[in-house]
Amino acid sequence: MLRQAASRSRQPHGRFEGGLNMALVARILAVMTVAVAAFASTASFARPLGAKTVVVLTYDDALPSQLSTAVPALNAAGLSGVFFLSNLKPEAVEAWRAVAAEGHELANHTLFHPCLSATFSASPRNTLEAHTPQSLLEEIAQANTLLAALDGRKRHGYAMTCGQTLAGGQDYIEPLRRSGLATYARGVSASAEDLRRDIASLDRMHVPARGFAEDATAQDLIAFAEEARAGGGMAVFLFHGVGGDHLAVSEAAHAELLAWLVSHRDTIWTTTLQQAFDWSDAATAGSENP
Repeated sequence: MLRQAASRSRQPHGRFEGGLNMALVARILAVMTVAVAAFASTASFARPLGAKTVVVLTYDDALPSQLSTAVPALNAAGLSGVFFLSNLKPEAVEAWRAVAAEGHELANHTLFHPCLSATFSASPRNTLEAHTPQSLLEEIAQANTLLAALDGRKRHGYAMTCGQTLAGGQDYIEPLRRSGLATYARGVSASAEDLRRDIASLDRMHVPARGFAEDATAQDLIAFAEEARAGGGMAVFLFHGVGGDHLAVSEAAHAELLAWLVSHRDTIWTTTLQQAFDWSDAATAGSENP
């Protein structure tokens, strides 16, 4: 009976009831496969959605001016940023949870922002000299737990505190790489060569970024993005305060940069670090598996 039913469902020359020709379907699927493979093999980091470069706006230290000034400006422009949180204040918890819900990336900057003691005054126990690589990784793991409670995400990036990589005199970045606690580690410097590199070739544990002095103008900020656009690489901005707090760029310069990025959406993809790396990984996997 089953064999009879199957024979009734099929028509001559590979047709099913309704006239669908399976040979034609096979040819269509073959063409689609070739087209997808061709797209994947020619897709490069430099041209997501036609863009020539990637810009990432990052903000360190969970500062009040980021909530009062930077986040509203980003939201108004329809852009996303990355906020590396440390020393989080209880009264700001709900505000940062809202920032994550609005599509921004929350990332790890440790719980207490330890740096080398010569960098600035801090409690002796909250210095990198007081840590070992293992104890610092334990702090980073706890910070990840806090971040997950805010944004519900399982993966988080990391930014080196003060750009420093020694804990108790030992390198902690390689142990961090092996631990899997961070999907990337952002640094604090970016060379001209870095701005010409394909994102796929970057060491995820040494992601280049550039900070700016408090007197930086909008033209200074835009020039950094232009340099990356000319080189075909990725420009990662490192901000602290915006219009207030420490190491602050002016609200006006920041606003002008955002306006410029919006006006150049056709050639510049402004996104988060995790989205940029996820896109790169997907494009690379597609090109390797046509």
